[in-house]
Amino acid sequence: MNPRLRAKIIQVCDEKIKAKGDQVGVSFYAFFENKNNNPELLMEAATWWIKEHQLDHFEKAVKIRDLVNGTATK
Repeated sequence: MNPRLRAKIIQVCDEKIKAKGDQVGVSFYAFFENKNNNPELLMEAATWWIKEHQLDHFEKAVKIRDLVNGTATK
């Protein structure tokens, strides 16, 4: 995964968890502005989310952060 995308995912997840608690959910769109100004990065996130991990549209931010960090447990 692109290091910039990895850092952005962790940052957004940490912010959402801090603001709303461990049960807050995110979708991969949460890591992007409401503009399609970087389609390659958006497709990388979508591929990681949908194809690689077969995640639902919304997942717990804690789970996503742990997957990105490589610390997720099954």
